[in-house]
Amino acid sequence: METTTVTVKGQIVIPSRIRRRYGIKKGTRVCLIERNGEIILKPITQEYIRKLAGILDGKGKALKALMKEKEREREL
Repeated sequence: METTTVTVKGQIVIPSRIRRRYGIKKGTRVCLIERNGEIILKPITQEYIRKLAGILDGKGKALKALMKEKEREREL
């Protein structure tokens, strides 16, 4: 288990060993999830996005609907 200290500005330093293991580099976005009294930090990397691909199982229907909506907006 690693520990870190929160700064006055609410910032923390993620230890380098953990950053390397999870591919966290400068500019990597992370999401914070609250669950059962815990805070979970998940890096939003290409691997994470690939794992989420197809989670809605709409075979692109959501994307197609979004594209059509965008087209309608442009016409206005």
